Amino acid sequence: MTGPAGLPSAGSASSPSAGSNSGSAAGGSAASAGGSAASAGGSAASAAGGSAVSAAAEPPLLSRSRLDRAAHRRLDPEWQREAWGRGKVLVIDEGRALVRDDALVLLDAADAPEGERYFLGVDEAGTPYFAVAAETPDLPDTRKRDLRQAGYRLGARDAGLLTTAVALANWHVRHPYSPLSGRATILAEAGWTRVTDDGAETFWPRTDPAVIVLINDGVAGPEGRCLLGHNAAWTAPGWENRYSCLAGFVEPGESAEATVAREVREEVGIEVRQIRYVASQPWPFPGSLMLGFEALADPEAELRLEPAEIAHARWFSRVEIARALAGEPTGFGLPTSVSIAHYLVRRWCEASG
Repeated sequence: MTGPAGLPSAGSASSPSAGSNSGSAAGGSAASAGGSAASAGGSAASAAGGSAVSAAAEPPLLSRSRLDRAAHRRLDPEWQREAWGRGKVLVIDEGRALVRDDALVLLDAADAPEGERYFLGVDEAGTPYFAVAAETPDLPDTRKRDLRQAGYRLGARDAGLLTTAVALANWHVRHPYSPLSGRATILAEAGWTRVTDDGAETFWPRTDPAVIVLINDGVAGPEGRCLLGHNAAWTAPGWENRYSCLAGFVEPGESAEATVAREVREEVGIEVRQIRYVASQPWPFPGSLMLGFEALADPEAELRLEPAEIAHARWFSRVEIARALAGEPTGFGLPTSVSIAHYLVRRWCEASG
């Protein structure tokens, strides 16, 4: 089985199609080759038992948006026309946007290129924000970056804008025709639906739920351990020793908790208990929602890997993880901070009893 698309994850390959929603992976959120430079606070305590920790003070990086989506405005074309004239526009070019000084480049409407237009919402000051799917303009002192490259540097507003814009653009480009009748579809409701050219059918953006789990032994202090896996598809130079959390798509008729237990059993052959939800993060590659969990397992249980998904997996002590998070040489890499995998690992590492 294949895992959440675009989630360079231990055990991932491709995204489910519009008619498929199954899969498995490990590390389901961007375990990218640069590792992480976040500092890890040190030691202590039970992870799955769950206590307040510093990493939990903020949500995962791509879940920080505070923008009001103002959904009632999507059906108000007169307001949309007026808002466009005073709004700010983010240009999305195949999943990438212009960045300057760790902030998104937002254009005035008069300077925006032609293209499909999506209404993203309004901020606390009432400023409307839009995205346009088009080629980015050539502007000085800018770089074209995607979420993996820029997400961890962006503030909450910009992270939310880029995540939403990329998710919408990905959905629109994949749904030019109705899956029911084959008729052509066109954008409607300010980018939040597509309708057939005869107006008979309406389609809304889909999001594929996937779970990702930080498995640990429940032991407090520096000797506590967590289990991480290496994706069999990670063969590029520099990725040989990259590790991340286990993950996979929720299948039809399955709860998220059941998915956690099944994916772990399928990928590493052990049973988990005390499965507990932690946090979620959008992952628009092309359109997933990562549901983050913690769970307990016996570190003495034999690991039986599914070789098509997991090349290797092992238990890491809290001391090892803290060193890796602090950027010290360890011989293994962890997910970058833009991923919820990083959030879960850091949260566990910094847990206090």
